Amino acid sequence: GGKDAINTKIINFNNEKMQITWTTREPFHNENVSFFYTFGEGKHKVWKTCTTYLLDQDYNSGCLFKTEGPTLAISIRNSNGSEELFSKELKTDFYIKPSPPENVTFFWKEDTVTVSCNEPKRNARCLKLELQYKSKFDKEWQSRNTTCCSVREQGFDPSKCYSLRVRLNRLVPHCNVVNYSSDWEAETFWMNGTLLDSCDDDDDDATPQSKTVIVLTCSLAVLLMMLILPILLCKWQRVQMSVLPAIPDPKHPLAELFNDHNGNLQEWLDKNDHVLLQTKLEYEEPESITEAESQQEDGKNSEKPGSLEKNFTFPGAAENNDGKSAEIACLIPASDTTAPFAGFHILMNDDMYVML
Repeated sequence: GGKDAINTKIINFNNEKMQITWTTREPFHNENVSFFYTFGEGKHKVWKTCTTYLLDQDYNSGCLFKTEGPTLAISIRNSNGSEELFSKELKTDFYIKPSPPENVTFFWKEDTVTVSCNEPKRNARCLKLELQYKSKFDKEWQSRNTTCCSVREQGFDPSKCYSLRVRLNRLVPHCNVVNYSSDWEAETFWMNGTLLDSCDDDDDDATPQSKTVIVLTCSLAVLLMMLILPILLCKWQRVQMSVLPAIPDPKHPLAELFNDHNGNLQEWLDKNDHVLLQTKLEYEEPESITEAESQQEDGKNSEKPGSLEKNFTFPGAAENNDGKSAEIACLIPASDTTAPFAGFHILMNDDMYVML
């Protein structure tokens, strides 16, 4: 309880600047407070008023000032400074937050990397250099700590891309009462001892074997497509021809009509009358020959023995001696009799008849 119960955070930035922050509302009941500090010792202290306040929702929540000695006394008072609400004395060296390492170098030899940085001018013995690294296949950072200011780590895969970063840590409790570390130095990307812009832009983590597999797979896919594509084209042409058959262009059979007569059909017909007549005769001559041959065969067949034609009249027609009965008759051929008709010989049986 009392004045020492207020929660404060003290940071000494590389023994150059002090930052003191405190909670604002609970201990001070939303009252805006003022801050005083001094690096002097003894009864005759010279208090200085904070000139650079840190704000939290328009309330003073901290002060930033220059580090001027190893011993610091602070005092938080009400808004006009007449009443002290909190006070504390401390050693500034116990709250040091180191600066990031300077002039960081990376030396690669096969699967081993050595990281070095400049040694700080003060209290280097209180610092450790931390190296963190990971590849794209690692979910978490791997860490390595050594005394300032060089760290060596081995076991890196030359075919993988690694992200590396370093920082300085303050030793606790020998040098600090609070575990403060510096900010991380800029992250760098390495592969087989070569500095890269990023591990994400290039597929650097792919092994040579996987690259070979990818190339072979792509080549086989291309060859397979080259084999399948002609087959698909042939199939498509067949389907297209069956669904949408090609319409012949009359220009080619009638090239003379369009080229020599400019499409004048009458002029073309007048010029080609003899051709059409000759074509007609060529088609008619075989038909005349066929008819003559047919008539000759009919004559021969009528002279051959065994050609039987039997006329049967209806019984009623014979009794009445009607003139119409002579015109209407039923030809009933014998079983398996051949009957000639219009130059053709028809094989007839008992179930057939011809009406004349």
